[in-house]
Amino acid sequence: MKIAIISDIHGNIYALEKVLDDIRHEGCSKIFCLGDVVMAGPEPIQTLHKIQELMQSKDFYIIQGNTDKMLSVFSFDTYNSVTETNAVMGSAYLADSKILTDEDKNFLAQLPVSKEIELFGIKILLVHGSPRKNNENIFPNMDIEKVEEMIKGTDADIIFCGHTHEPCGYQTNTNQTVVNAGSVGRPFSDKPDACYAIMEIDEKNKSFDIKHKFVVYDVQTASKKIEDRKFEGSDKLAKMLLKATSRYPE
Repeated sequence: MKIAIISDIHGNIYALEKVLDDIRHEGCSKIFCLGDVVMAGPEPIQTLHKIQELMQSKDFYIIQGNTDKMLSVFSFDTYNSVTETNAVMGSAYLADSKILTDEDKNFLAQLPVSKEIELFGIKILLVHGSPRKNNENIFPNMDIEKVEEMIKGTDADIIFCGHTHEPCGYQTNTNQTVVNAGSVGRPFSDKPDACYAIMEIDEKNKSFDIKHKFVVYDVQTASKKIEDRKFEGSDKLAKMLLKATSRYPE
């Protein structure tokens, strides 16, 4: 059995569609989505509707990302807090809040914050940031002790996360596997390709293998669409899609 793990789509329908094509080509029978569906992308509504369409299948599993939670209920306290961290992301939060309907926001609000799944005796935990917090960062090249502290108290064989938009993986001293799936819609890299993970399970031996895969898509169109949204800093987000030189727009 093959399972695709996608995360951090951020309103990029162009990247999502290409990744879904690749998932079909790979023959994956299930998709795990780790959240951050909408915010700061070229086509937030189209992307949200596509996710809702995918949810009609019993083989699609989704949890809530930190920006999904933020957008589910707009508040000026949140807006001010985000703006203090990065003004462009504050503008994106405000712009997306205005175009999402109450029904859209209710959908995002009701997504589960995490999900436990067991397949062929293998325990899998889906989180957005870490098991402790939806906005905690599991980056590449961290000390394994720090990763182990973040997952302390969990008994999952595999923990899938996102949030940082940087793919990586760890094998802990407690024999747990931790994999950050990277980002479909906003990779933090000088390489603009969409990224997701594929887990292949050997059902007979109850073993698994996990790899990251990069997918080329029409990033130029996606970048132009963000710029055309014309909220403050949308041009900076557009440039980040082509080449991300930092985590947040400068």
